[in-house]
Amino acid sequence: MHRQAQFENLRASELYCPTCRKLQPVRERLLLVLPHAELYDYRCTTCGLSLGSREVKAPVQTLVPSSSLPRPPACSAIRQPTDCGRAAPPAKPRGARRVTAY
Repeated sequence: MHRQAQFENLRASELYCPTCRKLQPVRERLLLVLPHAELYDYRCTTCGLSLGSREVKAPVQTLVPSSSLPRPPACSAIRQPTDCGRAAPPAKPRGARRVTAY
């Protein structure tokens, strides 16, 4: 059983490319991130052909009770919106008109 644990995180450095007709170095590219896994694609560095894929399972996360999470600071009516962790909307110049070119 211990022998299989060694090979859980294998990454390919070279794969056979049918277009190039020889063993070629490959680039690992992140294809898709899912809640339970990440999908990677292996591409030939010479011709760019997809030669394979790999799925990395996400580790099981332990749930943290919401009471132990830090809370954001409370906002009051006197404070500016930037004090509450939100950016203020950009100010519009007064008297500016919209010009449309025809």
